[in-house]
Order: sequence, then C-alpha cells, then structure tokens
Amino acid sequence: MNTSPPPNAALAEPTLADIGLANFAPYLLNRIMGRYNASLREELSDLGLTTAKMRALAVLTTLDAPLIGELAVFTVTDLSTLSRALDQLDSEGLIRRRSDPEDSRATRVEIADAGRAAFARLWPQMAAAQARMFRGIPEVERLAFVATLQKMLTNIRKHEI
Repeated sequence: MNTSPPPNAALAEPTLADIGLANFAPYLLNRIMGRYNASLREELSDLGLTTAKMRALAVLTTLDAPLIGELAVFTVTDLSTLSRALDQLDSEGLIRRRSDPEDSRATRVEIADAGRAAFARLWPQMAAAQARMFRGIPEVERLAFVATLQKMLTNIRKHEI
C-alpha cells in the first residue's frame, strides 16, 4: 500500500478549517460591515433612511451627478434595490434625477439641498462608528489598513470606477 501523500498535496490550499474564521479576511470584513451597519440602524430609522438610501446620499455628497449605473457601483447596491431607494429619495425631495446631456437614455442623479442636510445629520454617527472601529489603532496602522483595502479593491474590482 502506498502511504505517500498525493503529488499535489504540498501545493494544496489550506481549508477554512485550517485557517479559521478569525483569520479569513472576507469573513472579518463582513462581520465588521455588519456591525457598522447595525450601529447606524437607529439613526437611519430616525431619519427615515435605509442602508441603500444612506449609501446613495453618502456617495452623492462626494460625486457630482453620477450616472445611475455608476452610483450602483459606488453604493455597492444592485440596480433594483438602488432604483427603489432613488424613487423614495426623489419623492422625499432628497435627490433629483435628470437626463444625461450627452445621452438622453442615461440618467444622472444629483443630491438636493434637503438630501445634503439629511446626510449632514447622519454623518456624525457614521464618523463616530468609524472612530470606534479604529479605537486603539495608531494612525499609521489605520492609514496602512486603508491603503491595503484600496489595493484589495483594485485586485477584485469589476468596474474601472
């Protein structure tokens, strides 16, 4: 009987059981974002916002009138969910949609003054939640971590934006 390991055994990737959840980056990132979003739920609810609506307003405070498809990428929200959120934000007077001047089939989204004000009320809680995540972590480590996340995003992104 041959008891030697299979030829590719030395090259085999470790299993999740070998690594453990505490060392599996996607799991940790999901847990972190789950806790971050949960920490904002009450404030979102008080403002009549959902996570999708909050993400849209956040992106719209930093980008000038993106196309809806671009907004979906930046908000990490599927188009159907984003569309419902935009319908609600529009009916609440927090955003405006307009045709793209270069392509009348495309729609751009702009934040309205009321949307900017709603996001300004939420931002302190978002900033505080981020500060809690980085409590006890030196600035140099935070900057290195963010730089690493940016590289990871570049490695896996599907879109050029």
